[in-house]
Amino acid sequence: MRYKLTFVAGLALGFVLGARAGRERYEQLKKSAREISQNPAVRNAAESAAHNGREAAGKAFHAVSDRMGEHVPDSVAERVRALRERGPAAEDDWGTSNT
Repeated sequence: MRYKLTFVAGLALGFVLGARAGRERYEQLKKSAREISQNPAVRNAAESAAHNGREAAGKAFHAVSDRMGEHVPDSVAERVRALRERGPAAEDDWGTSNT
């Protein structure tokens, strides 16, 4: 209950501070966030993190599949195979790509 109360208090405080800051500050923050997200260094870091995550997921899949053997449901195995066949440059279900 204490955590819920803390969350609600933080939410209320954020609302009040946001309302006081107004639309101009919101637009400033939005512009700053857009500039940061378009920064080549940030984009490279995000792509590198995504690539490393995919590699780690592949290694984890192999480790699990070696231990699980034939216990993996066919639907899961087919989905993983389909994802691996698409290659690294294909789009995923969320509309992002590994570019």
